[in-house]
Amino acid sequence: MKGNAVYKAAYNRCLDWLSAHAVGERMPSNSELATLLAVSRTTVRSVLASMAEAGILSFDGANHALVRSPDEADYFPETQTMSAGAAVERRFMEWILQGDFKAGQSLNSAELARKFGTSTTTIREYLTHFQHFGLIERRPNSAWVFRGITPDFTEEIYEVREMFELRAARHLIRMPDDARCWKDLDAIEAEHHALLADVDRRYKQFPALDERLHRLVHDASRNRYIIEFYSVVSAIFHYTYQWNREDEKQRNTKAMTEHLDYIAALRRRDPEAIEATFRAHLGTARQTMMRSIQLGPFKVKA
Repeated sequence: MKGNAVYKAAYNRCLDWLSAHAVGERMPSNSELATLLAVSRTTVRSVLASMAEAGILSFDGANHALVRSPDEADYFPETQTMSAGAAVERRFMEWILQGDFKAGQSLNSAELARKFGTSTTTIREYLTHFQHFGLIERRPNSAWVFRGITPDFTEEIYEVREMFELRAARHLIRMPDDARCWKDLDAIEAEHHALLADVDRRYKQFPALDERLHRLVHDASRNRYIIEFYSVVSAIFHYTYQWNREDEKQRNTKAMTEHLDYIAALRRRDPEAIEATFRAHLGTARQTMMRSIQLGPFKVKA
């Protein structure tokens, strides 16, 4: 179990949840934790046992209580919490968006398969995935060409994202009160407060939390095209933001407060407030991405 990415991701999420609670508080039931962490009760039992071993929780009969607040050293590295497919995706995006890779450069699927330790079929499927969004182009000789990330590309992506997420949010607020999405939103909101309470030390953990919130909203659409779109957009946003490290803590802090306004509007099921808070947040994100492109590795042609 301890080598399992699902277990490690649940462990980290549980640490985030515990960060918002006081020492001495008792843990909820295993069933409630399973719902909160979106895993099985078997995984929850493994997480609790490991935390007891680490001295984070005490164990008395069937009850666990918080002994100490989690520390950064308690977390598993993010790379260990991803599935094999997600790990390949991450390495690919890091290679393209953080490396010395230029617009117009060709991609060879066989070379990529060897580089990332996967099959050429998997690589071709992955490249086709990005082709739909104009990031990669397929040439007649079966070669692939990276087209680069430009301001025009970014504006188009944001325009579609705005339409899709607002539509997904309308689906979300029609969900019944006992739907799992609201419990997931509870956990995400608590983690925002925990990060803000320790922002000087933990601000770099925000991108993963950002992805969780927006994915929750997109998933509520139950529309495979909207969900697939966000999977690609999330990867692009995550890595282009890393081109610009200026004022990262301040930017992440502002984004977290915008998220909390957005979450509050979702809870009230207020369409006008949802649109206003989301547009404000998206406007900030657009400015950040445009600045990242100006500072990033790709030369923008006039």
